[in-house]
This record gives sequence, structure tokens and C-alpha cells, in this order.
Amino acid sequence: MKKLLTFAVIVAGISLAGAQTIESGSRNTAGYIKSDGTIENSSHSTVGYIKSDGSIENKSHGTIGRIKSDGTIENKSGSTVGYVKKDGTVENSSHSTIGYIKDNGTVENSSHGTIGYASGVKKEWAAVAFFFFKL
Repeated sequence: MKKLLTFAVIVAGISLAGAQTIESGSRNTAGYIKSDGTIENSSHSTVGYIKSDGSIENKSHGTIGRIKSDGTIENKSGSTVGYVKKDGTVENSSHSTIGYIKDNGTVENSSHGTIGYASGVKKEWAAVAFFFFKL
């Protein structure tokens, strides 16, 4: 689960053409997520991938998890580590709310404090980056 969490944070940062910037709560660039799912850190080094089938891979293309079409996030063993609801609520595996991804890209913790920004990034991808990969 720690690897999946680390990857989600990494997913929050991605790069160049077609990339959306992932920012910390203080508006510092944490990374980039490209439209093809490539995740880069703030130095534009590739740290992972989110594939079109929902697979989450590390930089060596090893599968570390999956985002299912219903918003369930699983680790590489298929165990559920969290959920992203259509309204942007992010829950852990026990269905406790751990945060929110707002329509405008603002990422909040469970107390509604802003922890980052992911404007233009799919809610599931932002959730993986912030809450499960700790970008």
C-alpha cells in the first residue's frame, strides 16, 4: 500500500506538452500528469504511468495498482486501498473520508483544508497522486 501511496503522489506531478501541473497547497509545482497518463516529478523525470485500462505502473512499467471504472483503487494484489466517488470524495479502504477533489481542481483533506491543486486532471488521477502516492 505504501508503494501505491507513493505512486499516487508521484502521479500528481507530470510534464511538458499536454501536461497538467500538480501543485502543493503553497502553489509550488509538485509534478505533472500528461494527457497520456505519464507522471513526472517537478524535474520532469518520469516516475510512473496511469494506463488507459486503469493500470498504475512504476517508472519501470511494473504494475503497482489499478483504478477501476467505478472509482475503486486497488494495489497490485487486487486489494482495495481506496475509493474516489463521482462527487470527488476520496475514501480509504474502510470508507472513511480522507479528502476531496473539487471540480475546480482544488484538493482538500478530510477537514476541507486545501492541500493542493490539480486543475484539469481527472479526479481519480489526482486522488491517486495526492492521497495514495503522497505527491
